Amino acid sequence: MDLTLGLVIGVVVIALAFDYTNGFHDAANAIATSVSTRALTPRAALFMAAAMNFIGAHLGTQVAETVGKGIVDAPDGSHGLVVVAAALIGAIAWNLITWYFGLPSSSSHALIGGLVGSALASASIVHWDGVIAKVVIPMVLSPLIGFTLAAVIMIAIYWIFRNSQPGRTSRGFRYAQTVSAAAMALGHGLQDAQKTMGVIFLALVVGGFAKPGDGIPQWVILAAAGAISLGTYSGGWRIMRTLGRRIIALDPPQGFAAESAAATVLYAAAIQFGAPISTTHTITSAIMGVGATKRLSAVRWGVAGNIVTAWILTIPAAAFVAAVFYFILHWLVE
Repeated sequence: MDLTLGLVIGVVVIALAFDYTNGFHDAANAIATSVSTRALTPRAALFMAAAMNFIGAHLGTQVAETVGKGIVDAPDGSHGLVVVAAALIGAIAWNLITWYFGLPSSSSHALIGGLVGSALASASIVHWDGVIAKVVIPMVLSPLIGFTLAAVIMIAIYWIFRNSQPGRTSRGFRYAQTVSAAAMALGHGLQDAQKTMGVIFLALVVGGFAKPGDGIPQWVILAAAGAISLGTYSGGWRIMRTLGRRIIALDPPQGFAAESAAATVLYAAAIQFGAPISTTHTITSAIMGVGATKRLSAVRWGVAGNIVTAWILTIPAAAFVAAVFYFILHWLVE
């Protein structure tokens, strides 16, 4: 088998493995609040999230194009494929580390960090303007917007239902959470599956099997959608406990507000700006936002601080791991 073709196949397999880890790492993003409020059983929630992830992955390719064309320029041939493979391995390694410790870090930023670290190690071109405009600025803005929007929705719910019977209202929002959780899962597919599509497309371009101006092939969309859906269905119980209970003990109206706000931010970022934002950052900040409307002490800020630390470390840590693996793979393959 030709070396380049073999490397392309290898990179595609690694990319789908990353997509799978993204699914079980981020499964909690869509369903932790619904499970913690008992709106859905864990297994039903996972099945629903997997199905909506698959559908969401087919709703656009703007984010995939940003990841595949707007972050780095890898060299053509086997050298470029080594760059992409090392980036994916760095992202997978950081995903597994944060999953083990139950920290809801960003798979998206792990992937971006991996691409940047591997590109720097190989002296490839990094589009810093694209990194700042499409990654860094959204990384800062999306949690702030998610926090604020969730707080606004929660305050509106308190005001609209201020004279309602609490038990009846809670039951109604438990049903409404089925819809908001589905919307969140759809947004997760729209955002995160596309990031893997972008990396696979980058590998195809570098390997000479696609041109930069081509659209994302249908088989790439189907493969990425299937991998993230399978990963989501396998579940991410450690992180689910963090999001669902350790930050704040949610009730159904709070869960609905958090999921609705996070889903809105995900759709706007993907469809309007093609920005690969973090579903983890967005839902976590939204959960904090609804908690803060009750009282600031309702949020366990110590846990929140640990999560923010993981956010800050994600890009440089994944970049470092990717750079190390670049040198290992470069020595083995070239």
